[in-house]
Amino acid sequence: MRYLAEAPPGTHPLVPVCGDGSFSIVVGKFYYCAFTIDTLTSTLLAVVVTLALCFLIANRLSHRVPGKLQMVLEFLLSYARGMQKDQGAEDAAFILPIAATIFVYILVANWLDFLPLPHPYFRPATADINQTFALATFVILVVQYYSLRTLGLRGYLLRFTKPFDANLAFRIGFIPINIIEELTKPISLSLRLFGNIFAGLLMVYLLTLLPIFVSPIPLILWKAFDVFFVGTIQAFIFMLLTIIYFGMAREGAEEEHHGGGHAQAALHRGGQPVS
Repeated sequence: MRYLAEAPPGTHPLVPVCGDGSFSIVVGKFYYCAFTIDTLTSTLLAVVVTLALCFLIANRLSHRVPGKLQMVLEFLLSYARGMQKDQGAEDAAFILPIAATIFVYILVANWLDFLPLPHPYFRPATADINQTFALATFVILVVQYYSLRTLGLRGYLLRFTKPFDANLAFRIGFIPINIIEELTKPISLSLRLFGNIFAGLLMVYLLTLLPIFVSPIPLILWKAFDVFFVGTIQAFIFMLLTIIYFGMAREGAEEEHHGGGHAQAALHRGGQPVS
């Protein structure tokens, strides 16, 4: 594993499928037929811990006097359910499980960085842009599916003609801008999480180079702040934006022929899409 040993701190080295790299394809600075072993091991550990935590909570559910952990999670779910309702997407029951699962997974993946896990085989999985972009892409694809299912094809296409209260010619000019906005959602969502977690790794590494840190206590305190506070905030923001994006996917659902009939008619009757 010389590729891991040669990697600078805070980076994710690419390991060829074959040890000698004979099956690796290099295009410029990009490698194909290779994988980041530290991301894979960290992801596997985070998934196992997340599943174990979920099963533990499920087995200890109580309808009488709930424990502290159950109370915290119930508060979180109630808050997320309220946000979903505020976004007008309470009809889609699958949104809350997706958002809550992503939150718990990112939270666990970030918090595991505080443990003295062996480096370089374990680093925060969310400090790899491949991981965060995969999560963001999954969210946006499900959002597009929900928008198509809710609005229908015609209503989905009309979403890209915002603002709805403008005249038709003005709205047509906004189509490229709305398309770019939709395409940049997974990019901004993934870079926000990746940038904050990677910056935390880099900051800890830089602090270890300063001669003033002769004692590990200040470094441990900073690491705890970065992992438990910043890591929690970033997991919450990812969940919040996930719910908001689902709410934005319904834009135009209640339009009633604005501007002389240029906008879409009402798409729902009694909460059900018009076929």
